[in-house]
Parts: sequence; C-alpha cells; structure tokens
Amino acid sequence: MAHASRVAPVLSTPAGHIFEDDAHRTADIPHPLHSPEAIHLRYEIDRTVAEIKRGGWKRVALQFPDCMLPDAPAVFEALSQQLAVEKGPSESNSMSLEQTSPHAMEKLQSITNNHSPKKLFILADTSYGACCVDEIAAEHVDADVVVHYGRACLSPTVRLPVIHVFTRQSLAVDRVIESFKSLFPDRNQAVILMADVTFASHLPHIDTALKTEGYRSVFTPDIVHSPSSPLPNRTVPENVLRDPTKLSEWRLFHISDPPESLLLTLTSRVSSIHVFPTTPAAATTVVDVTAAVALRRRYALLTSVTTVPIFGILINTLSVKNYLHILEHVKSCISASGRKSYTFVVGKVNAAKVANFGEIGAWVVIGCWESSLIDSKDFWKPILTPFELELALAGDDKRIWTGKWVSDFQTILNGIERHSIDQSTSNHNTYDGDSTTDGHSIEGSDSEPESAPPEFDLSTGRYMSHSRPMQVRPNIERGENQSGPNGQLATRSRGDIARIGDIASPGAEFLRSSRSWKGLGSDFQIEYDHAKDENNSTGMEEGLSGSARGYIRAQSQTKT
Repeated sequence: MAHASRVAPVLSTPAGHIFEDDAHRTADIPHPLHSPEAIHLRYEIDRTVAEIKRGGWKRVALQFPDCMLPDAPAVFEALSQQLAVEKGPSESNSMSLEQTSPHAMEKLQSITNNHSPKKLFILADTSYGACCVDEIAAEHVDADVVVHYGRACLSPTVRLPVIHVFTRQSLAVDRVIESFKSLFPDRNQAVILMADVTFASHLPHIDTALKTEGYRSVFTPDIVHSPSSPLPNRTVPENVLRDPTKLSEWRLFHISDPPESLLLTLTSRVSSIHVFPTTPAAATTVVDVTAAVALRRRYALLTSVTTVPIFGILINTLSVKNYLHILEHVKSCISASGRKSYTFVVGKVNAAKVANFGEIGAWVVIGCWESSLIDSKDFWKPILTPFELELALAGDDKRIWTGKWVSDFQTILNGIERHSIDQSTSNHNTYDGDSTTDGHSIEGSDSEPESAPPEFDLSTGRYMSHSRPMQVRPNIERGENQSGPNGQLATRSRGDIARIGDIASPGAEFLRSSRSWKGLGSDFQIEYDHAKDENNSTGMEEGLSGSARGYIRAQSQTKT
C-alpha cells in the first residue's frame, strides 16, 4: 500500500527567499541624478519644452529605456514645471477687437494652444526594442507626440511625430584625442570621426581640437534619419556622395562600441574600424574590430536553411515605415520558392515564444535595422533577416557571398524596384518562344517535381523530399479530381502532404505526422477515422447543456 505524501510539494518560491536577490537585480540600475541642473543638461529640458510649445502638442508621451527609468520622475517634474511657466503678459490681451484679420486670428489660436495645459505620460515598458519609438503604447494614451530618450535606431515612423533626446553622456575627451593622435600619426589620413548618438554632443569639441593639431582630412558626420545612408543615419563626405565606392578609402574612428548590425554593415564599406570603448570596465585603448568572423557565421547560418520547407515571419515592429511592404516582399519570396510561410506578431522575441511552433524550420524577423539581427545560438531554429532570406532562397548557382550585409528595409525595396525595371526592359527587348501570350511558361514535363534535381540538407546530408511543399503537383495542375467515387475521400498518395480546402498545408501535415498530442481528446482513438464501413462507425452522443454552474443532460436518443 502506497503511503500518502505527508508534506505538500513546493510549488512556489519560499517566503524566506523572496527578498534575497533584490540587491543583485538592482545593482545594474544607475543611481538617479538628484541635481536639477544635471537633469536639465542631460535630458535637454529646455530644448524639449521649446519643441513641444512650437508644435502645439497637448498630450506628450515620454519613452524611457530601462536604464533611465530612475530619472523618469525627475524629468517629468522638470518638464511639467517648464511647460507651466507663462511668458510674461498674455499677447492676446494686447490685441484690439478691430484686429479680425485671418492672420491675427491664427496667431491668437496659436497662443491659446501654447498656453493650454499639457499632459505628460511616462512609457515605462516598451512593446518592442528600446531603440524604437513605441507608437503603440503612445496611442493607448492618445498622445500627440513621443519624446524618445536614449539610444535610437532613428528608423522612420508612420503615425506620430518624435522628439529625440539622445541624452548627454560623460566622456573623457582628452583621452579620446590622445588615442586618435597615437593611432593616426599621419595628419593627411582620411578618417571619419563618428560616435554613438549618446556621445555625439562631444564631437564638435573633438573635431575642433583635431583641426587645431593639423588634421585636415577628418570628417565628422551629422546625425540624420536615414538608415539607408552609406553611413547609417549619418551624412557622408562629398566624394562619397558622388561615388559611394569611395567610402572604402576612409578609416573609421568610432567612440563607444557600435551595435552589431552597424558593425556588419560597415565592415564591407570602410577600410578599417577602430573603436574607443566607453564602458567603465573596459580599457581606454583603441581596439581594432572586424566583423569577418561574424559575417562567416551569418553565411553559414543562411546556407543551413536552404532546404527548410516552412518559414515563420516574426513581425517585431508596428511603427517602422515600410514594414508592410517588406512583409509582402518576404511572403512573395517564400511563396515563389515553393515554400510555406506563417506570420506571427510578437513583442520582444525570446526563445520560449518561438519554441512553441515546432513545424517552423527557420524564422525571419521584420523589425528595425538594429533589432532584426538576433543571435540564434539560444534559439531552437535559426533566425534570419530579410536580406539573408533572399540569399538563402537563391539557387546554389546564384548565391554569391560578397561580404556585403544590408540591414535596412529601404535598400532592399530599392533593389526590388531596380530589378523589376530591368526585368520589364528585358521582357520588351526579348522574345521567348516557349511562352504563351499571357506570359506563363508551357514547359509542362520539365517543370514537374520529378525532373527537378534532388535537394540535400547540407547539415545532415539527408535527402529532402518536402523542401518545396507548395509546388503544384502535376495532377493538380492538370485539374484531376482528388476525391473518390460518389464524392468520398480517396486514399492519400504516399508522399503527399495534408491539404485544407484543396490547398497544401505543411503545418497540418506536421500536426498529423509529427505531433503526438493534437489538443484535448487527442489521446483517445477516434474509431470512425479507420472504419471500413458504416456498420462499424462509432455513435455520437449529445452532451450536456446549460450554464456552467449547473449543466443538464439532454434527453435525446443517440445519433449515428
């Protein structure tokens, strides 16, 4: 006889352990700045208030990253006090009643809007990455404008205007200048002086000091909202404007560690990259960095998914401009290759979310140009960018890896537009004798799956029989009926995948053949699926009815 358990199982954290790790969790959160002067300087209170008044916005959303949340109440109070200050006597009182011109009325309306009370809202938790403007959360409070603090990817937004406050971080300017001089003894060396947006306020002083030392070929770019620029979100030298290939003649001196997406983008564009670290734990010596190893890993990753039959599309943004256009492009590329895609709208991507879908062989992230690059080592299946997907879907004879890496949407869409123009030009100038009048090929037998070359998984060496499950079968293409006599279901041919509404469904095939649990009641054998005739069919009974607090068994006969 089994003994009953005397102690209840522990299903939650013991009460004595609740507060033990608080110090470790809050150790990385910076201490708030108590000085009002420091708050005004670091968060540019005066400039923010001036832009809010100039725009006439009444409902303002303040978006902070996690590391700046301790300063959020102080910034809120500083902005509220500045916005409540009136500019001396009201200008509207100085207007006489005779001033009824449209210009005077427009001026009066502008003054009234500027002096109307403003409402501020703190957005403490972003829907997606901290670098992106969270228009979704801002629309929940019906905001007119978003003030974004900290690092930003500067991706163009769709709905709301944005005021970017990069914040002014402290920097050892003298050490930066000394490191630059020791790294570039030649005063005529062409160098691009660049910094992360949080340190960009120090660049004019550094540039002036270097010009005083005799450096005449140093270019300090300005910040612009253009991820598709040769220098993402930065202006470029004049010779690069005329010829983008001239960028390879410049060396890059970057203050602060650049994000990996920027590093991959610039590795193939500039001559060399030198980084001055700004983290307290790092040394203050300049480090020569390269992304050659990371690029090789990304290429190996995309070649491992060339035979994947099912792709998942992760929409990781709802505010970046042109995200719907790139979504349609990704779906069309997957469909044109004979594969299946499923679209998922997610917030912050993590391994637990995407692991719930075992039928997905690889993922494609549609987000901003920085957040689309995700390291797949902690995920079950590889995660690609739209640019990498294009290379993965290309044929082995067309897939050429040049080391170039593209991250932003607009560059990909511009390439599509140029390709479509070239394709239409070639179609007008050439004649294909094997095409019909509507442009479709009539190569019937050569396009059948049996004539296609075999495909093998490069990682396992196995033959892939369903690498292109959405290709039209010959019998379907010829319009043959898939049902048996009298409309009954015919036995499915070996190797065919499941179909829903006469459409091939790789997801349904995975559910049928690979999943052992298919939902509630799937652990019971359904007899009528395997019945040979109607006499062996299992009867159906009408269940309970009524409300949840008191079901009633219906008095009815068994239905067959």
